[in-house]
Amino acid sequence: MTFRTLDDAGSLAGKTALVRVDFNVPMEAGKVTEDTRLRVALPTINKLRDAGAKVALLAHFDRPKGQRVPSMSLQPVVDDLEQLLGAPVRFANDCVGEDAKAAIADLDAGGVVLLENVRFHAGEEKNDPAFAKQLAELADVYVNDAFSAAHRAHASTEGLARLLPAYAGESMRRELDALDKALGNPVKPVIGIVGGAKVSTKLDLLQNLVAKLDRLAIGGGMANTFLYAQGVDIGGSLAEKDMADTARAIMETAKAKGCELLLPVDVVVATEVKPGAATRTVKAGEALSADDKILDAGPETVARLIAAMDASKTLIWNGPLGVFEVPPFDAATVAAAKHAAELAKAGALVAVAGGGDTVAALHHAGVADDMTFVSTAGGAFLEWMEGKPLPGVEALQAQ
Repeated sequence: MTFRTLDDAGSLAGKTALVRVDFNVPMEAGKVTEDTRLRVALPTINKLRDAGAKVALLAHFDRPKGQRVPSMSLQPVVDDLEQLLGAPVRFANDCVGEDAKAAIADLDAGGVVLLENVRFHAGEEKNDPAFAKQLAELADVYVNDAFSAAHRAHASTEGLARLLPAYAGESMRRELDALDKALGNPVKPVIGIVGGAKVSTKLDLLQNLVAKLDRLAIGGGMANTFLYAQGVDIGGSLAEKDMADTARAIMETAKAKGCELLLPVDVVVATEVKPGAATRTVKAGEALSADDKILDAGPETVARLIAAMDASKTLIWNGPLGVFEVPPFDAATVAAAKHAAELAKAGALVAVAGGGDTVAALHHAGVADDMTFVSTAGGAFLEWMEGKPLPGVEALQAQ
């Protein structure tokens, strides 16, 4: 996929850029508690400032459902953004109309203003053309730097991009480049790791991946469902037994498409999920009691996965291999993550990962910074992996 970036925009001096960012940051008592989403917007903001443009930032916070909810104002973000940017940031009490226009008009070239929560207007989530037109009246160009909101066809992510010259911001560009390397035009062989609790929530994902990958490792509670579908005793483990037919169908599709499925060959079981719980490792297929719960992949399974990574050139990862939040059931996820990171650092593997649990697991393993790319986009990352079109990205495609 080719898409327009700021390098295609020509001279921006004296122009106003309306930039869709993701500032839906964690907050407590009106204070930002984690500023990653602010920091990832800085390269785009600075590139526009250096080009002499006025920068108007457009974002949502929480779910006000089209109403003005004071506790969901973006104003508390201003102080943190000013500190990170090292420059003043104005705040406008609305994202359209006279307040927004006056705040932008008052900016010097290179000035920055944060507009109030775009979701205070019902037209945003409805992708209302009249509301998108109001937004478009504020600027000369539109920049989307919020991949995490790109799966939503909202006024500020899709409608607006049809009304102004539209470009991908630097964070969006980096995300799309990484995803293209992972699944769009990857260096083969490609291996996927998909974990998590339920097959039902990742059905589209699995069906898309088995048609595209050379190998696919399945972990977490999902693996239990696949083992059960093969007639393996899973004791009292978490599984979706009603999805057994679906799991068998996915296995048949994988076989037909030439995708090798890597399911656990040994597992770590315990009778309770608590830190330091007594565990034992058993071969997949051994008899288990009703109290036994499969909570992690075993060392033989991890060794097989590591060998498969060594034989691959590209890795795409979504979901942990076990209950990584509760040691000792983090062992398989940590071992796999560390090996993937080593290969990525050595330039032997393009390793792209994403999804909330996956990001948390990589941080837990201490390797998030060593992967080729880690997406924090959540729903947008998952929908992209499922092969679904993302409206906010489609609107940026070069003609």
